[in-house]
Amino acid sequence: MGDADDQLALLRQRVERLEAQMAFLQRSLGVRDEVAPEWQVSKAVADLISRGERKEAVRLAREETGASLKDAMRLVDGYLGERQA
Repeated sequence: MGDADDQLALLRQRVERLEAQMAFLQRSLGVRDEVAPEWQVSKAVADLISRGERKEAVRLAREETGASLKDAMRLVDGYLGERQA
């Protein structure tokens, strides 16, 4: 059991170092410690996607959520992937 305890202790140390590094980077860059928003596809965006109007769906998703272009594209593409699965 000692080996598992040693590995767990090492992992805890690594996590603590990573958290300290993340905190340093956040402070250095002026980034607040917030949880990323969990955006949902609205009915209007879903309707655009179902009609094959991806560009309009991305535009509307950005407008509704304030997301960046990249995040809005991920949102729309993720929804498309879920529907096709």
